Amino acid sequence: MSWAELRVVASLVRGRRRSGSHAERLEAFYAPQADHYDAFRERLLWGRARLVDCLPAGPGARVVELGGGTGRNLEYFGARLPAFASVEVVDLCPSLLRRARERARAWPNVRVVEADAGAYRPPLPVDAVYFSYALSMMPAWRAALDNAVAMLRPGGVLGIVDFYASAARHGRWASAFWRRWFAHDGVRLSPDPLEHARARLHEERFVDARAPIPYLPGLRVPVYLFVGRRAGP
Repeated sequence: MSWAELRVVASLVRGRRRSGSHAERLEAFYAPQADHYDAFRERLLWGRARLVDCLPAGPGARVVELGGGTGRNLEYFGARLPAFASVEVVDLCPSLLRRARERARAWPNVRVVEADAGAYRPPLPVDAVYFSYALSMMPAWRAALDNAVAMLRPGGVLGIVDFYASAARHGRWASAFWRRWFAHDGVRLSPDPLEHARARLHEERFVDARAPIPYLPGLRVPVYLFVGRRAGP
């Protein structure tokens, strides 16, 4: 394990503090690990490239990522990205957004925005909105999801990839274990965001999977990928 990885692991072991606003808690947790955030999470965050591939965004599309952090997911769009009309990466954490701004310099159509996912609204309706391991960290996840649906044009798509734990799907013991494990770092594993998205959108794709945990061989956490479409006119 490298020194950079040790710093990230130390932050995870300490967990997120409980005092202060949501934005203050995020900054306190991520600031010490921001420079090494992407490298560590490449092995933890399953399905991000797969989610981006599932978003039917073509030339001229307007795309928003809510809870976009360092902007790493932009790179998964590959050659499609320069052809988009606009891409907005929205997050509350200044340390992660600093990395996102450095990354976004390569694309003049990308804008990095420090804002709450439940309140920010782009100037025009968008073709695609997505959350990548963000909803499970948002106390006001319902407001963020409803806001995402509201900013979509009719026929637009919303994508989610995230951790979750359901007693009905994964068993009572496993669900309780993973909820307790991730709660230490302020991550809320629940099937509720998935069910809320299903209630608001026409489901086009769902994948239920298990992702490995770095340095903990044999343990695999439940994750899901969801893509839904807003009703047309």
